[in-house]
Amino acid sequence: MSLTFEEYQRESRKTAQYPSPGGLGFVYPALGLAGEAGEVAEKVKKIIRDKAGRLDDTTRAALSKELGDVLWYAAQLATELQLDLGKIAEENLRKVFSRLERGKIQGEGDDR
Repeated sequence: MSLTFEEYQRESRKTAQYPSPGGLGFVYPALGLAGEAGEVAEKVKKIIRDKAGRLDDTTRAALSKELGDVLWYAAQLATELQLDLGKIAEENLRKVFSRLERGKIQGEGDDR
């Protein structure tokens, strides 16, 4: 089964159960996103440390689960901010392809 970003955002929202104190519903998924991205980084670090950088099927599966959690939190954050995840993906591709075409993939800054 393959989902569009719109479908994923809509369906994943059905599982979103977290506090939104004072109407700040975006805080929890923002913190969750940072935490899950950190877990991905930890697993990659351990691949370097413990497996000399070699990936195996078990490690790929573990990374896939963590990346799924990253995606879930990104979808919830987008929803809380009333943003469309599909549009975010499209805008991001336009941005990076523009950088590629202009020879600006490397470097710093969002507006290069």
